Amino acid sequence: MPAEHRYPNSPVFYRNLRKSLPCIVRGEGCYLYDENGKRYLDASGGAFVANVGHGVGELSRALLEQVSRVAYVNGTAFTNEPVEELAAELATLSPAGMDKSYFLSSGSEAVEAALKLARQYWVESGLPGKHKIVSQTPGYHGNTLLALSASAREHYKKLYGSWLVKVPMIPAPYPYRCGCMGAPDCPACTGSALEEVILREGPETVAAVIMEPVGGSSTGASVPRPDYHRRLREICDRYQVLLIADEVLTGAGRTGKWLAMEYFGAAPDIITMGKGISGGYVPLSAVITSARIIEPIVRGSGAFKHAQTFSHVPSICAVGLAAVRYIKSRRLVEAAAATGTLLQKALRSLETLPAVGEARGIGMLAGVEFVADKKTRAPFPRALKFAETFTEAAQEAGLVVWPNVGQADGENGDLVMIAPPFIIRPPEIDSLVSLFKTALEATLRKLAPRS
Repeated sequence: MPAEHRYPNSPVFYRNLRKSLPCIVRGEGCYLYDENGKRYLDASGGAFVANVGHGVGELSRALLEQVSRVAYVNGTAFTNEPVEELAAELATLSPAGMDKSYFLSSGSEAVEAALKLARQYWVESGLPGKHKIVSQTPGYHGNTLLALSASAREHYKKLYGSWLVKVPMIPAPYPYRCGCMGAPDCPACTGSALEEVILREGPETVAAVIMEPVGGSSTGASVPRPDYHRRLREICDRYQVLLIADEVLTGAGRTGKWLAMEYFGAAPDIITMGKGISGGYVPLSAVITSARIIEPIVRGSGAFKHAQTFSHVPSICAVGLAAVRYIKSRRLVEAAAATGTLLQKALRSLETLPAVGEARGIGMLAGVEFVADKKTRAPFPRALKFAETFTEAAQEAGLVVWPNVGQADGENGDLVMIAPPFIIRPPEIDSLVSLFKTALEATLRKLAPRS
């Protein structure tokens, strides 16, 4: 039986309104501990956030030391040491020339700001007709309204559609569901579908393309072909369209490179980062770009038309600075690549199990897709809520994963994401796989047809 929770009638307004949540009181390394002493292997880093692990004293001390000096200053009136130093660190890790950073508090905010920056760039460059965004489906970029418009989440759009702007979509590179069987000329898998959409919409109207370098939860860590992003870059250059890499989930070393785009040999015009950029110790995100993108605004209005109260805040940036330096000094990106190879191999062994269609990914980012029929790849009926049932069974077993649904056709489809801290060790990977199997067995028993 599940343990009793401390707050069964919590006064907190949570996202899930029908569930009593365990209260976590401590984190250490790859593990979380609740008020009853139960231990959970955090195999998804929360929401792909906890890349350095839980309980890192250097990061908590960085926050304490900064707030003891000054916690907050208004970014329109002052600069501060942590924000300047963090921007300088990110400049050394970003593509050549991308040395301008704008700091915010969440990935959604960063995407919203990046899309506004792309729009303002074209207006102040004398091309105000360029206002459309092109995005990918399946795909996700956040929950603020413009970011949600650029996301292919039908269950959100059914509710909020009347508030959203129309965003042309191209198919995301998703070989497991594409049906092209590796055809070399597949428009979706090669990226050539982008050119067709730009020509249909009119190049003079398209401001930017936003994409996830490696799929997030929407496609279960689907990795595009090596030349995919180079093709997008060529098309964007041809039609004067900015390329935005949404690295909120994939950045800060998650894929075994500081930025996932490093695998593909193509530099974007704008990068968004978040999640692991602070290790999860504070809410922090960034928009990174170049002087080339900023210069027309400098010459024109002189101000980026976007502001938020908690942008460029010293307390938040101090922790981000400490996290980036911690990752660098302990070579955790290299660890994500090396141990990620072991993780991916271990997860692929799950493909022999019932209901597991494919395990895929790169570095410390992986997805396991569930199917009702392995041969046809037919998804489970949405009414079964397979991913949600599995996630609950996993948590009961002491394993934390991240579920996603609807990727097969917009409604049906079930997968879970694996994205542990980069410090995970081989014995913990073995434990992860064992707990996964336990959860899958429990899920299949629960959902088995009753005679």
